[in-house]
Amino acid sequence: MGTKQIVVAAALILAAGGAAAAQPPAAAPARPPSTPDFVITNPDGSLRTQPPAKPAASSETYVIGPQDNLSIIVTDENDLTGKYRVDSDGTISMPYLQRVTVAGLSLAEAQAKITQLLQKDYIRNPQVRVEVDQIKARSVIVNGEVRNPGKVSLPGTTISLLEALILAGSPTTNAANEVIVIHPPKAGDAQTDSITVNRKDLELGRAGRDVVLQDGDIVNVPQAKRFYISGFVKNPGYYVLDTGTTVSQAIVLAGGLNDRGSDRRIRVSRQVNGKTVELPIELDDRVQPNDEIKIRSRIF
Repeated sequence: MGTKQIVVAAALILAAGGAAAAQPPAAAPARPPSTPDFVITNPDGSLRTQPPAKPAASSETYVIGPQDNLSIIVTDENDLTGKYRVDSDGTISMPYLQRVTVAGLSLAEAQAKITQLLQKDYIRNPQVRVEVDQIKARSVIVNGEVRNPGKVSLPGTTISLLEALILAGSPTTNAANEVIVIHPPKAGDAQTDSITVNRKDLELGRAGRDVVLQDGDIVNVPQAKRFYISGFVKNPGYYVLDTGTTVSQAIVLAGGLNDRGSDRRIRVSRQVNGKTVELPIELDDRVQPNDEIKIRSRIF
């Protein structure tokens, strides 16, 4: 699937993952030839008709990784000019310099580093150029509540979070509204970095579309936490629990009170220390996973 088709499908496919299945819409009339291939929502709700810009691979943006093959050209230095494979520890072995760590550096940074090392003790004013001769096959892992969990191959050196989710088959109906992105530590860095993106914001273009994944990143779509609301609401049933959801918001998710419902004397059936207990609960209280909120009838 091409990038254009991926972006076109994004809003429809991802939205289907977090909600109950809806009836298919009526067939739309044929699109005139002048209609753009893209219909993407801007943060303000308006439509834009071009895909988001993708980072270009260049000497400044491409990040060298293990198993890459590099071409290093040092002008007038045949002993140094050649092909170098980046080892699993992120280093290359060069004459004079021995082991040089290049993983995690851009091509421009690697070029500057090698130039500096050569100039320090060996060559006066060296002219160095570093290029990628062969890129290691790169991928990210998308696991959890997606239809096709596993490795997603990168079309280039990076992929957007939105594209990775779509290529993994999009989230299932059991998926939570939060997506966790884990960036493993790079060479020389012992700390793992992770971010959490709201999937609804990602679908609507309000946030998360600037999240770029690189080789080795992990995307986890956890199973949704749910609650149940019963009694005098328009649509009783199970609903996905977002962090911070209040009883008042839960009632809205259930379509609001019906004509006999009351927002007073609300009770909740909740697991406490392994036992199910029934407690009073207020509109501003937060809902917990597996709660059953019980909406009572008006007295009068």
